[in-house]
Amino acid sequence: MKKLIVSLTVLGFLTFGIANTSFAQKDQKKDAPTEQVVDSVAEAAPVAQAELTEDPDDAISQGLHYTLKDKFIQGGAVWMTPVLICLILGLAFVIERIFYLNLSSVNSKKLLNKLEDALKNGGIEKAKELCRDTKGPLAAVFYQGLDRYDEGLESVEKAVVSYGGVQMAKLETNMQWISLFIALSPSLGFLGTVIGMVQAFDDIERAGDISPTIVAGGMKVALLTTVFGLISAMILQVFYNYLLTKIDGIVNDMEDATISFMDILVKNK
Repeated sequence: MKKLIVSLTVLGFLTFGIANTSFAQKDQKKDAPTEQVVDSVAEAAPVAQAELTEDPDDAISQGLHYTLKDKFIQGGAVWMTPVLICLILGLAFVIERIFYLNLSSVNSKKLLNKLEDALKNGGIEKAKELCRDTKGPLAAVFYQGLDRYDEGLESVEKAVVSYGGVQMAKLETNMQWISLFIALSPSLGFLGTVIGMVQAFDDIERAGDISPTIVAGGMKVALLTTVFGLISAMILQVFYNYLLTKIDGIVNDMEDATISFMDILVKNK
């Protein structure tokens, strides 16, 4: 947007200069020569061109990049790198869980309607084939129940409850690792801060004087590890809570669907 404004400004200067030149040639009352107008436009053009080459967005992004890089180096690679690794690994598990949970989410009402139609038109084998071809934990639970249909509804109910617990455990896989990285990131940051403070006091002892520069510099470097550790933990905590909410929603939907599933079997017995 700023480039467009500057371009229009340059165009305005040129248009204004040309108009003034023509007006000066036609109107003899104007004493200012054409060369002065051309010179003013020539002086303004390089300044505007220099402004065109400056991109404030690039400057901001470049400044942020170098600021983060500088703070990372100041904090010390020995302590900042483990915090960064925790963040990367935590986000990797988060992405894996998001994909898995999205694939596990199904329209339970639609599946139940198809299942009821399959039971009415093709019997148990048709219903089992439908569940076998449908992805997701809910269809797997239904299949285990239908596989024990000949043993009675009580066996079906036990199979649904047992295998439902297995599927719920699969939904929570790798969540403990995300929780570990949430706790580990600030812990590593605090550890780096404590060691950095010890090093700062060592510098004071070697200098033999409590210089504000030595104290402030050492404390700033020491606290950077804590800042990065807390930021890493907060990012992972947000995703962790989102995943928990997603899992709770899937589990509740599975419980409601299994009740409807048993009702359908009773009606079509």
